[in-house]
Amino acid sequence: MAATKGQKGSDLSNLSYGDATAELDAIVNYFESSEIDVDQLVSQLERATALIEELDTRLRRTRTQVETLVPKLAAAIGDGVEETATQDYETQITDLTEETEADEDSPGLF
Repeated sequence: MAATKGQKGSDLSNLSYGDATAELDAIVNYFESSEIDVDQLVSQLERATALIEELDTRLRRTRTQVETLVPKLAAAIGDGVEETATQDYETQITDLTEETEADEDSPGLF
């Protein structure tokens, strides 16, 4: 798989969230294919693990930041904003978390 070959040691913080999820999707697709290169198996698993850990860290950090900022925004704007913003945010984070967990649990890896 050329897209991730040699990237094992690269700095994941330089990847955008979208690029990281796209790379993870490519690795999952690689594992689901019938032509897995045994020589790349471990390196692909290591890269997938690193990507998942990085994405999880970003989601947790974002959750913390939003939970800090929403009350400040609500105080500045007025009543009702905090509840609506928190609900919208929770829905989006839940969707992203489920996508990442679905990649982790993707059938066909072995």
